[in-house]
Amino acid sequence: MYGYTNLNPANCDFYEIATVEDLPSGDRLIVQIDDQAVLVFNIAGEIFAIGNVCSHDGNPLDDGEVRDHEITCVRHGARFDLRTGEVRSLPAVIDIPAFPARIVDGKIEIGLPKGG
Repeated sequence: MYGYTNLNPANCDFYEIATVEDLPSGDRLIVQIDDQAVLVFNIAGEIFAIGNVCSHDGNPLDDGEVRDHEITCVRHGARFDLRTGEVRSLPAVIDIPAFPARIVDGKIEIGLPKGG
């Protein structure tokens, strides 16, 4: 798995996924980049991107409640940090992917590891 703090943006290919207008503050967007399902959030103007999968049982996270930069899996209640992908509560014990996100000329870009 990739942790945002361990994933160097210089080692990423960035993909344009939307414009800033497409993702207002408080909203989320599900995108598919190659074979990676990515869940993108705008929280007070900051963009965060995580893998759309709970590491506990593979359930998608897109319906999860977001509070204080954490998302809760609706199935069993595992929580993950949107900024790092770090697991915050059981039953999950493995972090989920978190990806660098940036805004360039009004467009949201998500970084995935080069070649993968």
